[in-house]
Amino acid sequence: MTTESESPQETVDVVTEPGQETDPVATLTADLQRLQAEYANYRKRVERDRAVAHESAVGSVLTELLALLDDVDRAEQHGELSGGFKAVADQLNSITSRIGLEKYGTEGEAFDPQIHEALMHDESADVAVATATKILQPGYKYKERILRPARVAVTDPAGA
Repeated sequence: MTTESESPQETVDVVTEPGQETDPVATLTADLQRLQAEYANYRKRVERDRAVAHESAVGSVLTELLALLDDVDRAEQHGELSGGFKAVADQLNSITSRIGLEKYGTEGEAFDPQIHEALMHDESADVAVATATKILQPGYKYKERILRPARVAVTDPAGA
């Protein structure tokens, strides 16, 4: 009868012949090594799951703030952001940037369906590849996760 237990460091084989007694120290040592390896794997899995849950929670909160950030951007574009409201808007933008929220989408960049959502379409001889010619609503991402794609007007090359 062969009993094998694996740990991250080594493999212990305890071989017994019929009528021969097993060494209790070797058996207990193998069991302890197996339990230690299982616990180490469990601890790593819990830490990884905890990090994923944290990122998901932060992403959910930031997603809820996107409408507010859009309103602040529109107010700034129309010149209605001044005084105390400007200070609050600057602080909101600073906090979300510090947390890791990134705003993206600039006019003239190549259209990428992975990060852009095309809302309008046009053709022009002025472009060589599909281009995001107007940013209707900026996109936001947190770490590598897209919270909202940039909503854009796309111009394709004429005759394509």
